[in-house]
Amino acid sequence: MPPDKEADNATLLNAALGQLASDVIGLQEVDYFLERSGKHNQVAHVAAQMGAKDWAFAPSLMGSPDEEWRNPNERDAKVVTQSSDESLPGYGIGMVSKLPVTSWHRLDLKGSPVGVLMAFPVDGKMKRFYVRDHPRSALAAHLENGWLIINTHLSFVPGFSLMQLIKIKRWANTLGVDDKSKIILMGDLNIPMAIFAHGFKWKSLATQRTFPSWYPKVQIDYFLSQSLTAKDVRHISYPHSGMSDHLPLQIEVDL
Repeated sequence: MPPDKEADNATLLNAALGQLASDVIGLQEVDYFLERSGKHNQVAHVAAQMGAKDWAFAPSLMGSPDEEWRNPNERDAKVVTQSSDESLPGYGIGMVSKLPVTSWHRLDLKGSPVGVLMAFPVDGKMKRFYVRDHPRSALAAHLENGWLIINTHLSFVPGFSLMQLIKIKRWANTLGVDDKSKIILMGDLNIPMAIFAHGFKWKSLATQRTFPSWYPKVQIDYFLSQSLTAKDVRHISYPHSGMSDHLPLQIEVDL
């Protein structure tokens, strides 16, 4: 990436983080020491900008999604934190928290065996490409104050993302937090219909079209809870900033 472009992106990111001023942030589609993004640990960079001590990166794949990659194996670190040794370059999801984290947890999710056709702009024209899916994961932070925050980025294959979400919802209730009002699931669920995202036992805490950020048509990013409702939180919306193809989704919760 050219130095001037990298500087522009860093300026956009730092401005957005300052505006959000969040205590906990869930990140999707982040790079860990990949060539394409300047060999940066993007999650650690966000933590530094926020002044947050605790962060974690969960690789969905080893290598770059734009090039050759492989599934993580038993020799790879499944959760990389500020206390870990440096791992191999990868791509996945992350979390950053200003609130102390007592433990991190990861749930592995298999990718869809089939991909989908997607349209991308090439030389000013939209062209369709077959895109294969890759493994996914859910990353959970057990906070010192008793809250459990789960972040994920699910498959873009219709139906497969719903099966992954069901697994995460079941897993959420096995992580030792009995008070369900203190469990929040967030992330890019790639499910454009809220009724399927929250189902019967969970509730959506924020309603907002999030994708694409420059002309939002659908909501595929969510905050979900089994106990809280939208009336129990404050939803804060932000306009398109140029930082991402998704609008940020933010809620404020009274701890």
